[in-house]
Amino acid sequence: MKNKQVEYQDWGLIDYKEAWDKQESIFSQSVQLKTRIRNHQQAVLAGAEQEGEEILTPNYLIFCEHPHVYTLGKSGKADHLLLDEAGLKEKDAVYYPINRGGDITYHGPGQLVAYPILDLDNFFTDIHLYLRTLEEAVIQTLAHYGIAAGRYPGYTGVWLDPDNEQRARKICAMGVRCSRWVTMHGLALNVNANLSYFGHIVPCGINDKAVASMENELGRKVDMNEVKEILKHHISVQFGMEMMG
Repeated sequence: MKNKQVEYQDWGLIDYKEAWDKQESIFSQSVQLKTRIRNHQQAVLAGAEQEGEEILTPNYLIFCEHPHVYTLGKSGKADHLLLDEAGLKEKDAVYYPINRGGDITYHGPGQLVAYPILDLDNFFTDIHLYLRTLEEAVIQTLAHYGIAAGRYPGYTGVWLDPDNEQRARKICAMGVRCSRWVTMHGLALNVNANLSYFGHIVPCGINDKAVASMENELGRKVDMNEVKEILKHHISVQFGMEMMG
């Protein structure tokens, strides 16, 4: 049995550490539940327990925005943050090393952050396909606005002009964690983000590529709630989800 239902939650503008703690709680509960289910199934097969009602691990899709924050993934380098403590304070930003993959990135108001907490056993157990599927949902979302986007060879995320080495620029960063095929962390799409904050890091460890936003590409502010609905739709379609909420 596979559970294709996904509970959608919008956390609004939320402190990064608060969102991280909430994510970790949901993630840990899902992993623990999955472990209990597996242990029970093994006990049933061994004849030690009776088969009971089918229990399936839940799935969540969480959207939010964060106040200014820089986060460093497990494979990142601390010197890719170009601000010291005083500089962070001046920019009203904070810094966290965290347990996702990837290097350093920035989150802030006007950037749509998506945290899928999914049991990939409900969809497909392939982390590379998982990343490519998230990328495709973003690519389709941008296409809705007439923004042509794609993938830059050798890197995760979504890029504009990926076939032009001089003009290639990143509009969506990704970094995920996966344990027992349960995911957390996710993607950050620059909608109306203040791109000047990227000037204080080596974004995702790439020092020769620019970043982009939907606002800059379209020359106007973009309705964040509209982007949320469109991205939620495309994630649902790409994964074959039954979105709840």
